[in-house]
Amino acid sequence: MSVIGLVIAVIGLAAWAYLLVGRGFFWLAREVDDADEPAEPAQWPAVTAVVPARNEADVIARSIGSLLAQDYPGDFKVVLVDDASDDGTGERALAAAETLGARDRLTVIKGEALAAGWTGKLWAVSQGVQAADVASPTWLLITDADIAHSPDNLRRLIARGEAGRLAMVSLMARLSTATWAERLMIPAFVFFFDMLYPFGWVNDARRKTAAAAGGCMLVRREALAAAGGIAAIRGEIIDDCALGARLKAQGPIWLGLTERAVSLRPYPSFGEIGRMISRSAYAQLGYSPLMLAGTLAGMVLVYLDPPLLTAFAGGWPRWIGLATWTAMAVAFQPMLSFYRRSPLWGFALPLIGAIYAAFTLVSAVQVWRGRGGMWKGRAQAKAASQ
Repeated sequence: MSVIGLVIAVIGLAAWAYLLVGRGFFWLAREVDDADEPAEPAQWPAVTAVVPARNEADVIARSIGSLLAQDYPGDFKVVLVDDASDDGTGERALAAAETLGARDRLTVIKGEALAAGWTGKLWAVSQGVQAADVASPTWLLITDADIAHSPDNLRRLIARGEAGRLAMVSLMARLSTATWAERLMIPAFVFFFDMLYPFGWVNDARRKTAAAAGGCMLVRREALAAAGGIAAIRGEIIDDCALGARLKAQGPIWLGLTERAVSLRPYPSFGEIGRMISRSAYAQLGYSPLMLAGTLAGMVLVYLDPPLLTAFAGGWPRWIGLATWTAMAVAFQPMLSFYRRSPLWGFALPLIGAIYAAFTLVSAVQVWRGRGGMWKGRAQAKAASQ
């Protein structure tokens, strides 16, 4: 029996033991918005949705339509910031509002030229927030242009925010799993996000852990202003988590899974999923080559070594490797269940981890080449990495 093999096997098992019990039991995926729903408030506060949009003509009618169709008893308006689209995004949004008879509740703003030091999306959001401030709403719903909301989503968000006196309520929109590539990669994307930012810890006011999911963020306007506004995070690539950290300093926040907000943007190929992941992976590591090397080595040890030991080692290293591989498959089950995927996908987690490690390396290479953080044709990580 190889001593080195045994040491590697024990380290991998210890790592997964820690992940299973030492990260807030993140893998149980208990933070879901339809669990322990709070009572509705006696009065419904005013809300304005802010939607940054750049070349979203293919989905904008559905996303804006879902917002204008909200079953919300209070005052609710929508501000769409057309960020230099050349595909008629703004016009299609207006047409959708006309069809629904809700043109008076939608304002479309032509975005200004990108200001120095800002990422494109945050520059658009800041203009939308500025326009929304005129009406002085209590809450801002910052949501992506490719997210569709169920008719009751806003009232449930407000009920949770008001009941908990929260500074932010954020939902991890349900992503598409229509293609084979999506079925392999997307549940793991949410699993890994929850691992990095355990939702239970995010929702615990006593802990410093903070995060948010940018597709659907309900923000208390006064808390945002006290946190320095969108300008305080203007250069951030992982802008949702940066905003979550700022707002948690102002009051408690809540993050959970949902079926009420759904992404309309498919990722049908590995290439498109890779671009989505690599846009922010190296930023997550602080643009540090040392952190990159450590992360890649750690992912090999934690994800690849257990199945390799199971297949090629003997004695105790093989059995420990098999136990570790089984543990990671079990940990993946609640997220697979949420996405209605077969439990057998759990045993593919080592392969998925290896693919994510490759995308992380690609992310670093893109930054080194000056094309990091690509979003809608803009290399947004370039300035952040200097």
